[in-house]
Amino acid sequence: MNLPLPPAGRFQRYSGRNQTNPASVPPLPPGLDARSAAVLREIVEQYVATGEPVGSRTLARRLPMNISPATIRNVMADLTDSGLLFAPHTSAGRLPTDQGLRLFVDGLLNFGELTEDERESISAALAASGRSLEDTLTEASSLLSGLSAAAGLVLAPKSEGPLRHIEFVPLGPGRALVVLVNSEGQVENRVIEIPPGLPPSALQEAGNYLNARLSGRPLAELRRVVSAEMAANRTELDALSTLVVAAGLATWTGEGRSGSLIVRGQARLLSDVTQIERLSAIQALFEKLEAQGTMLRLLELAEQSDGVRIFIGAESGVFNTSGVSMVVAPARNGTGRIVGAIGVIGPTRINYGRIIPVVDYTARVIGQLLG
Repeated sequence: MNLPLPPAGRFQRYSGRNQTNPASVPPLPPGLDARSAAVLREIVEQYVATGEPVGSRTLARRLPMNISPATIRNVMADLTDSGLLFAPHTSAGRLPTDQGLRLFVDGLLNFGELTEDERESISAALAASGRSLEDTLTEASSLLSGLSAAAGLVLAPKSEGPLRHIEFVPLGPGRALVVLVNSEGQVENRVIEIPPGLPPSALQEAGNYLNARLSGRPLAELRRVVSAEMAANRTELDALSTLVVAAGLATWTGEGRSGSLIVRGQARLLSDVTQIERLSAIQALFEKLEAQGTMLRLLELAEQSDGVRIFIGAESGVFNTSGVSMVVAPARNGTGRIVGAIGVIGPTRINYGRIIPVVDYTARVIGQLLG
C-alpha cells in the first residue's frame, strides 16, 4: 500500500495555544518577566533532560544572560511562592510543579517539525501491505513508544462501515478466529468463544449464512437482520451454527463496545520509578488503561481537539495520577471525520518538543489508513 505523505503543516492546536511559527520565540506568559521566564524554562529543560533538581549555580552557568547565583535564588524563591517550582528535599535545587510545566508548555516551549526522512519513515512503517488493521495499529502504538520513550496509545473506534466478507477459523477447543474484511479491503481479526468440540462444518455454515446476508451492510445492520430472522425462526442454520452466529454477533457489537485501545511500551513508565507509592500509582494507571471508560474518554478528548493537546497530571480526567503527562491528537479521515485517537503517556519529564510533532504526524497517517 503506497500512501501519499501527509503534508508537514503546522499544529492546528497545541494545548490551547496557537503557534503558527514554531521557529519563533513565543511571547512571555502573563505574570512572568524575561528573567523569571528564562529561569523557569531552563529548570524545565534540565528536568526533562536529567530528572534532577536544578540549583542556582547550574543555572548561572547555563542561562544566556549574566545573572548572579544570589539573584537566581531570589527568582527561584518567587517562582516557588507562585506554585511553579518546588524543592523535592533539603537541597537548594528546584523542580517544576504540574502548574509550572503547564505554564512552560503553554507559553515557553519551542518545538519544531519532523524532517522529510522522518515523515517517510513513519509512513513506510505504517503503510506496509499484507497485514491486518489490528497489526497496523499495534505497529503504530509501538512506533510511538519507541520514538517518544513513553507508552504509545492508539484508539480505533468500532468499525461502522460496510463489510465484504466474514470467515470463521478454528483456533482450538472452544475458540475461533473471526476474519472480517470491509469494503475497502481492510482486515480485522477477533476471537470468539464457541462450544468445545464444534465441528469445522458448523463454522463454515455460519460463515456462508452471514456472507449471504452481508450485501454491503455494516455490522450493526447485519445484526438487526440476523436477529430478526432468528426471532422469527426463519434461519437455515442447524443448532450448532446458530450458536456460532450468535456468539459472533454478540462479540462484534456488544453493548458498550467502543473500539480497540492498543497500548505498547508500558514498561517505559516504570523506568524512573523507585518509590513504592509511585509504583502503586503506575499500577493503577495500567488498570485504568484496561477499562472501557478509558476508551470512551480518550475518544471524547480527541473529538474536543483540533490538533495535538497535552494533559499534565489529572487534567484530562482520564487518570488521577500525578507525575504523568498525556499527549493526544485526533486521527481524521479525508472528510475531517474523527476515526481514532493517537497519543503517548509518559512521565511529566517527557520531551514535549519532540513528541508533539511525532504524535501530530502519526495521527494524520493513521487518519488516512482508517479513513
